[in-house]
Amino acid sequence: MADSSVTIGILALQGDYDAHRKMLEEPLGARTRFVRTVEELDTVDALVLPGGESTTIIKLMERVGLDAAIRNRIAAGMPVYGTCAGMILLARDIEGRPNQPTLKVMDLTVARNAFGRQIDSFEADIPFLPVEAVSPSGGDATGTVRGVFIRAPYITDASPQVERLAHFRDRLVAARQGNLLVTAFHPELTSDPRVHRYFLKMVTAHRG
Repeated sequence: MADSSVTIGILALQGDYDAHRKMLEEPLGARTRFVRTVEELDTVDALVLPGGESTTIIKLMERVGLDAAIRNRIAAGMPVYGTCAGMILLARDIEGRPNQPTLKVMDLTVARNAFGRQIDSFEADIPFLPVEAVSPSGGDATGTVRGVFIRAPYITDASPQVERLAHFRDRLVAARQGNLLVTAFHPELTSDPRVHRYFLKMVTAHRG
């Protein structure tokens, strides 16, 4: 069970944020809160940036001042997990889109929609390095998780400070840098909670 003293915020401006709430609350027992304002961000210990439309999300964040507030919390050590669009939001650079605004907090270059359009969405088993350090709880003990890819990005470049966690077809699709975790795929759309459990362990270690 998750630490009951910890509240996980979920950015709820656009995208399928409720899927993260269900994954964190139902199998893992975490306490969550939707975050739409700076004041709500101040009440949480960690943050999930969901999938969605990254350009729309960053514009909505800028409108209410959440972009600067999230950068400040990350600089202070707040753990953040970004899926799909969340990966794009955390990256320093977007390939071929030098003017696209992001939070620029993770030493990554990301290619948007790198696996194709919505019609090209797919699922695949992804070897995910941290899985063996996480209690499988009935999951696949071979170290793979099910990845749901929907207009997914992937990482084209990363600094040596970035830990590479998962590849698909030789493309980097999951990474960690300190208290920042990203996946190009959507574990919240599966029944396997292990990636979210790994993030919760990051949050607990940070508080410790």
